[in-house]
Amino acid sequence: MPPPDPLPGTAYGFLSTYKPVLPPRAPEVFVEAGHSSRADAGGQLSNPPRPNTPRVLGIAIPSPLRRLFDYRPCREAPPGGWQPGLRVRVPFGRRQLVGVVVECRDGSELPLADLKPVDTCLDGTPLPADWLWLCRFTARYYQHALGDTLHQAMPVLLRQGRPLEARTRERWQPTPAGLETDPPGLARAPRQAELLAMLRQHPHGLGTQAILAQSFTREQLRALADKGLIGRREEPLTAPWKAGEPLLAEPPLPLNSEQATALAALHERLDAYHPCLLEGVTGSGKTEVYLQLIEAVVGRGRQALVLVPEIGLTPQTLARFRSRFRVPVVALHSGLTDNERLDAWEAAASGRAPIVIGTRSAIFTPLARPGAIIVDEEHDGSFKQQDGLRYHARDLAVARAHHHGIPVVLGSATPSLESLARAHSGDWRHLRLTRRASRHAPARLELVDLRGRRRQGGLIPPVIEAIRETLTAGHQVLVFINRRGFAPTLACHACGWLAECDHCDARMTLHRQPPLLACHHCDRRRALPDVCPSCGSGDLRPLGSGTERTEETLAALFPEVPVYRIDRDSTRRRDAFERVLTEVRRGEPCLLVGTQMLAKGHHLPHVTLVVVVNADAGLYASDFRALEQSAQLLVQVAGRAGRAAHPGRVLVQTLHGDDPHLRRLAEQGYAALADQLLEERRAAGLPPFRFLALLRLESPREEAVNALGGQAADALRSWLGERGLAVDCLGPVPAPMERRQNRYHLQLMLASSRRSMLHEAGAGLVAWLEATPEARRVRWSLDIDPQTLA
Repeated sequence: MPPPDPLPGTAYGFLSTYKPVLPPRAPEVFVEAGHSSRADAGGQLSNPPRPNTPRVLGIAIPSPLRRLFDYRPCREAPPGGWQPGLRVRVPFGRRQLVGVVVECRDGSELPLADLKPVDTCLDGTPLPADWLWLCRFTARYYQHALGDTLHQAMPVLLRQGRPLEARTRERWQPTPAGLETDPPGLARAPRQAELLAMLRQHPHGLGTQAILAQSFTREQLRALADKGLIGRREEPLTAPWKAGEPLLAEPPLPLNSEQATALAALHERLDAYHPCLLEGVTGSGKTEVYLQLIEAVVGRGRQALVLVPEIGLTPQTLARFRSRFRVPVVALHSGLTDNERLDAWEAAASGRAPIVIGTRSAIFTPLARPGAIIVDEEHDGSFKQQDGLRYHARDLAVARAHHHGIPVVLGSATPSLESLARAHSGDWRHLRLTRRASRHAPARLELVDLRGRRRQGGLIPPVIEAIRETLTAGHQVLVFINRRGFAPTLACHACGWLAECDHCDARMTLHRQPPLLACHHCDRRRALPDVCPSCGSGDLRPLGSGTERTEETLAALFPEVPVYRIDRDSTRRRDAFERVLTEVRRGEPCLLVGTQMLAKGHHLPHVTLVVVVNADAGLYASDFRALEQSAQLLVQVAGRAGRAAHPGRVLVQTLHGDDPHLRRLAEQGYAALADQLLEERRAAGLPPFRFLALLRLESPREEAVNALGGQAADALRSWLGERGLAVDCLGPVPAPMERRQNRYHLQLMLASSRRSMLHEAGAGLVAWLEATPEARRVRWSLDIDPQTLA
């Protein structure tokens, strides 16, 4: 498959042109012996396609093979003719698969008679062109199979062959006869009369489900319809908004001078590619700037796409947007049913939904009239897909905005170093919000020394006393501990035995609800031992603290105050998270114990004290991004304090209070630490000043990954030397957790100061792996721009 047309370099630099020099590979065709149409002596088909019909379709199939497969068109062509973007059902081996037409041409590498025909064309019109472009760009940039990219980027029901069309619902409303003062025929049908009276109060009609919810029946609806008193019409589940209708359901909030300046800057170039980094402290009103920008975009008849990092943020974001706008606002995230997801996707593609809000995968939502893209909390690691198609939604948002020529806004209180580097270089506009909407300044981090202090549930006495004072004053406290479970592990006090996972190089976490040992890497679980498996001692003790242990300690210390634990274990049930937040927002004194689920974007107006149980996890980790990510997390969780009428306080417990990075963060703030980290990255030749790709190898056989890793490194270094590419090949080395899920993991890193060379080297490495028989016995993946080395 030839690559898409190259685009000029833009903000992130990942649109720079490059043409990978690949080793030759097999023709992109699919043939099955014994299944061909008759051909004459010259190899021509006895039943050739009609004129103006392509003789060959290049189809992307959901498979890991990085190629198209050639098929002949079926006899019945779609109404608009064969075009890229049409879904087709084709034979593939012994299966029937849904693929997407990518190319229409007249020839193939093999005789046309040997090609299988398409079984069925599933679409009358092709899938949206902007969606197809984005998928092709994603597959090329992230070195991933196009067929699998297309498969992952469409809703499940489209993958299964469901047509892309709007589902409809019935809506009933009175006819002119039904609006008469005393319609005939209802004297002996009081329930029909009541139903008609209710419908008269809704001149635009009511849906069937809303009517049935009022204890009326379908028989009564049909009876009124037979009498000509009411009529029925079908309408899409997402009704379109008509230009000229009121746009806002409530007036916008007044802006302070910084917000007004930022919004004016965004309004300057609504019809052009305009990347902006909106850096605003927590509580500074970034969302209000988003809302007023979207008001301008939708008012011009265009659509806005808003990306949020976590599914937990989607309900509150949806509620705020729907309370502000009268237009349809649709959501796309993993919590939807397949039907709901397809409905939202179709409403966005058709243009009926002017506002689309979603998590990472929503970047692939087609838009009929794109007007702006907003990425909230752009620094968040959840925008990077960590398996399969390893794309970064933030980076694709920038690429997509460039393609459409529209503004893209990336907002954060703690921007990623990549985004800060683009803003500092002038490639992006840097907008700052330094003041909170409330009158209180953001709380500073107060470092609390843990050394030599007795702890209860991970908390030391001065911190417990601060919690008591805050609760006594009638306020709320958030205790942040980024480790779920009761304790990080279970240990024998007699011999030092530790509960370790049989399948991973990791210790098992002790849980109390229910009581068990669980590995958080492979989800392996086992019962608690009665005695030490090593020495037989019964003196088994939990080591460290998790959310369950801290919750238990606080419940014992403050029995009169409710304690709410929020982590992945306690919020598994649908809407559990929202129910807890609803209770918290009532304002009664309470204690919140949670992981990073609580740190992102939640407005908790009654929280005035935040306690960080242990700030040391990322200070000395092997991953070079760990310090950046830890600092972002600390600042984000600190931002939950003092967001309303009362000032906030943040206590950070640490064993390394004299660490220079931690002290700079506490005393000078995130911006000062980020500037220092950027200088350190520049000196070390690390992103964002250098570009990385990471080859990951895994197998249940350690010798298999070691052998393939060594061969791949040797072949790549030789290949780079022949072409004179300035790309470093580092490794192979074991992954930070070498054994996980009973598989051994090995890594090979590519690094270059030129992105085009890195991609060329990555393409060459992928081609070598695909042609190497040993690689078929090892699972491998190439991660472009990896966000973690784990």
